[in-house]
Amino acid sequence: MPGVVSLSDLEEALAWVSGPPEFGSSAFVSRSTGKIYLRSLDGGVDEDFPDDIEDATEYVPVPHKNDLDLGRELVLAFIESVAPDLHEQVRVIFRKRGAYSVFKGLLQRQGLLERWHDYERSATQRALERWALENGLTVAPEHDA
Repeated sequence: MPGVVSLSDLEEALAWVSGPPEFGSSAFVSRSTGKIYLRSLDGGVDEDFPDDIEDATEYVPVPHKNDLDLGRELVLAFIESVAPDLHEQVRVIFRKRGAYSVFKGLLQRQGLLERWHDYERSATQRALERWALENGLTVAPEHDA
């Protein structure tokens, strides 16, 4: 029977994995229980971190948001759908460091920040649900998890 994992727990694990690279953060989901284990470069965060975490038959690593096309690709898709006149400006923004905060500032000035957050959250949830299904996991509705 596939492990059942909550969508909010998956979202938190994705944020953990997608954090600053210098932390070397990773997360794994048990295929049988759906429990998520977090780890960073300085060792396991969870006290009960399994010794066999690298066993792909039992645990699946949570991908980085870019592996789910939730980075620059998502930004450009959002801009194309809601403000195509900003497309070139956003492309230029994402050629430099600190692009995401500059992008959010632009959205704030344009009155689009809340729409972006809704769009990003919805896309993230759909991508995580697809990823879970592809990896033999079941995503529980939030009231059941």
